[in-house]
Amino acid sequence: MNSIEEGFLTVPGGKVWYRIVGKERPGMPLLTLHGGPGAPHDYLEPLEGLADERPVVFYDQLGCGNSERPDDLALWNNGRFIDELIAVQEGLGLAKIHLLGQSWGTLLAGEYMLREKPRHVCSLIFSGPFFSASRWCADQQRHLSQLPAELQAIVRHAEATQEFESPAYQEAVRVFYTKHVCRLEPWPEAMNRTIEKMGVPVYLSMCGPSEFTMTGSLRKTEIVSRLNEIKVPVLFTCGRYDEATPETTAIYQQALPGSEMVVIEDASHEHHLEKPQEYLDLVRSFLRRIEGRKTAG
Repeated sequence: MNSIEEGFLTVPGGKVWYRIVGKERPGMPLLTLHGGPGAPHDYLEPLEGLADERPVVFYDQLGCGNSERPDDLALWNNGRFIDELIAVQEGLGLAKIHLLGQSWGTLLAGEYMLREKPRHVCSLIFSGPFFSASRWCADQQRHLSQLPAELQAIVRHAEATQEFESPAYQEAVRVFYTKHVCRLEPWPEAMNRTIEKMGVPVYLSMCGPSEFTMTGSLRKTEIVSRLNEIKVPVLFTCGRYDEATPETTAIYQQALPGSEMVVIEDASHEHHLEKPQEYLDLVRSFLRRIEGRKTAG
């Protein structure tokens, strides 16, 4: 039985909630970064399956989930989220770690590596990666073009009028989600909890209200040309039908010499939920190989 430690840490802007599963395990800790921005850790719960070998650390970024939710929109920027990550790592005394980001969490991890060049991060896992807003939006527009014509028209109308609350638009988004976000029916309870505890103001500020066009502060994100500055082993993962498409993920992987990439079949953005055993086996094997190299070295 794995031990569980939960608590709060003070970070720039407020207090964030954390959870450590398997703190007593001897392996190098895995620190996880959830997506959104503003989509709390719950949907990453399958990663607890790795806690038989190592501590697995989750935290809800400020503004969502079990963490404090200040109403200062100036807090929702990449730099403060990097400062928050540093505060979590230092506050928990994590000396050497593997870092796993999912969706927005991959950008947070990537920008952290580029800004801080931390020596304590031994490997990175980028799942459903986001490093280019232009590519992300182009991929979602292509996905949109594959929906039935009537749903495309509903989405175009919503974007033209900036009215995203209609039942028709919500149904169009639901259909999109079932193809490219999570293909399980019904959605796992952990995924539903993430949606219920979503930090909506964070998401709206950084992404915007549309699933298909980015208008928030992340709309100018373009760091592909700098990925080769990352000097630790990297594993990219995506689902065959991922919002982060295999084609775009391959461009990221090719920009980072020596990195690895795996596409999980019959899965989409939440491929860790859709194919949990396959995903856990993949991550476990990668981490063991990295640690084996370090032991040998």
